[in-house]
Amino acid sequence: MEALLAAKGFEAAGDRVSADLVVLNTCTVTSAADDDVRQAIRRVHRENPQARILVTGCYAQRAPQELSGMPGVEWVVGNSHKGQIADLVSPAGAPAPYHGNVFVGDIFAEQDFLSAPVEDASGDRTRPNLKIQDGCNNRCSFCIIPFVRGRSRSAPADDVVAQVRGLAGRYREVVLSGINLGRWGREPGGFLRLAGLLRRLLAETGIERLRLSSVEPMDFSDDLLELMAAEPRIARHVHTPLQSGSDAILRRMHRKYRPRHYSERVLKAHGLMPDAAIGADVMVGFPGETDADFAATVQLVEALPFTYLHVFTYSERPGTPAAEAVGSVPISVRKDRNRLLRELAAAKNRAFRDSMVGRTLSAVTLHQPGMALTGNYLKVTLAREREANAIVDLRIGGLTRDGLREAAE
Repeated sequence: MEALLAAKGFEAAGDRVSADLVVLNTCTVTSAADDDVRQAIRRVHRENPQARILVTGCYAQRAPQELSGMPGVEWVVGNSHKGQIADLVSPAGAPAPYHGNVFVGDIFAEQDFLSAPVEDASGDRTRPNLKIQDGCNNRCSFCIIPFVRGRSRSAPADDVVAQVRGLAGRYREVVLSGINLGRWGREPGGFLRLAGLLRRLLAETGIERLRLSSVEPMDFSDDLLELMAAEPRIARHVHTPLQSGSDAILRRMHRKYRPRHYSERVLKAHGLMPDAAIGADVMVGFPGETDADFAATVQLVEALPFTYLHVFTYSERPGTPAAEAVGSVPISVRKDRNRLLRELAAAKNRAFRDSMVGRTLSAVTLHQPGMALTGNYLKVTLAREREANAIVDLRIGGLTRDGLREAAE
């Protein structure tokens, strides 16, 4: 968005207090996220009453009228119109529009991939995140995302190749992302799948490292995993959402796999790539989750070779089937289960890091001085300063509190 606005004559302000236009790109995955957005709007308006506020993203798509009446908000732009923001806002100094312009359309009517080209890593990052897929055809009972992102849509392969080729001239690593990344290319009439796209990127661009963000377990096909294992230019990093280790809870969540299916995919990945980072999203406190259900999750997590977890406490999202379900889990129980899983995840991560000591790992140096990120997703504190945005081989000498330490030369 910043690049599109800059092309229309806008210049980035040093901070929001001095800005003429403030753009808030919102999330609506939980009611707490909605609260955070409203607080941010009030804070911006309080600190800079003259600023024109544009609210976009998922909250804007879901409930534009909740936002359009808030003081200071002049535009509410849903995901359906997000790519048009630079054309919808007037340049600084032009007459301001009337309060509360709303641009929100039927997101399910969108057939094309709508995302601005990525030209840099933004901010202080050295690893640009390239979104190549949007939307989701799943209907998980706890999730509002399909209703604010629409159906699954993929960036054309030629466009992805062109963007990665351009980024490869300036960056060593590119992260491929999407709302449901593993569904890339699966629209009617599509014939190329994610593994095929990766092969094109490897053959047609000079990018040194590609990393996949999150892929649903059943989209980690044998072909994709075998390609990741065989190709040194693809980061050995598998992140695949679990949510629960209980068959009953997965059914209530409307997830499309069961624990045995998930285990088979993770063990396949680990067998092909024993040193890979393997991470998962896990949700605790879903309605109806009993002690036995949670125990099944703990047992599965203990059994599988995870190197880290993202643990989430279930939060009711109005408008989803789960929010109306019976069997609400007490907040205190949710917090206890979250803590227990985080402790288990920390122990697994420590064991994984321990196993890397004495090894030599390939890593990309980060903008953060003295830090690098390995292909298998471990932060390394460098023994000496190196230029950011370079692929380097690092001999690991020990551990830090939450990462690794390069051996002294």
